[in-house]
Amino acid sequence: MVALGGGGGVCSWSGSVAMDPLDRVVKPKTKRAKRFLEKREPKLKENTKIAMLIKGGNANLRVTEVLKDIYAVKKPFAVLYRKKNITRPFEDQTSLEFFSKKSDCSLFLFGSHNKKRPNNLVIGRMFDYHILDMIELGVEKFVSLKDVKNSKCPEGTKPMLIFAGDMFDVNEEYRRLKSLLIDFFRGPTVPNIRLAGLEYVLHFTAVDGKIYMRSYKVLLKKSGCKIPRIELEEMGPSLDLVMRRTHLASDDLYKLSLKQPKALKVCALESMLLPDLYVETYSYILLFCEVSGATALL
Repeated sequence: MVALGGGGGVCSWSGSVAMDPLDRVVKPKTKRAKRFLEKREPKLKENTKIAMLIKGGNANLRVTEVLKDIYAVKKPFAVLYRKKNITRPFEDQTSLEFFSKKSDCSLFLFGSHNKKRPNNLVIGRMFDYHILDMIELGVEKFVSLKDVKNSKCPEGTKPMLIFAGDMFDVNEEYRRLKSLLIDFFRGPTVPNIRLAGLEYVLHFTAVDGKIYMRSYKVLLKKSGCKIPRIELEEMGPSLDLVMRRTHLASDDLYKLSLKQPKALKVCALESMLLPDLYVETYSYILLFCEVSGATALL
């Protein structure tokens, strides 16, 4: 019931407004539901981005194998939809946005195959559960994880990302693709790094209109001194890609998506002044950083 006042009288209008079930305000009834909703609340320090991998209605065996291998690389920060979904991301984005909200994923990889665009991948990211960037890539050559018999890295290993080629710096579409690939494969933010943990390399090369993705395992060999000798051993998957269609966010929307809360900026500024402050202020800022979820590099 909605009451509208005007002209000395009151008229009433009664009606129902359709609402997306995922947009309704839900009051948790159990502790498990409360924890689930708390995970989705806005935070100063965001959770690790989760990627959803979706098969199109006409995905062939090669595209399916690519999605499975990327899922193996991304685990546990990925969701693989095993059933086929009939959708076209560049024509209708509502299905992807629905799945994004349902599974709380901000990254996606969609695979499809047809005569016009064979072995097709669409990689993209969301902002506020709406499409931000989306780039279509064609798979020209693929070497699976199981085709390479070398040893593999453990699940959840954070990769080192290397980009080679001038196109990643001079071309706007390739520059946005580089940013998108970093978002997709970077994994969780870690406070410390140990040498033995640097064992996985993802190498992207842009040359002659193609993008070459290669995966290597880092081997630390004895060198006779403190610094070990480094060798790279290919472990798959390997992809030869070509860029097709793109859907890029406007400069204003892209700038808005990069905006950070003021609390994070204040904490970063305070941490820069730490060496010149007294112990009491020093302890206070450390406590503030811990409460706000930020980390001061001392």
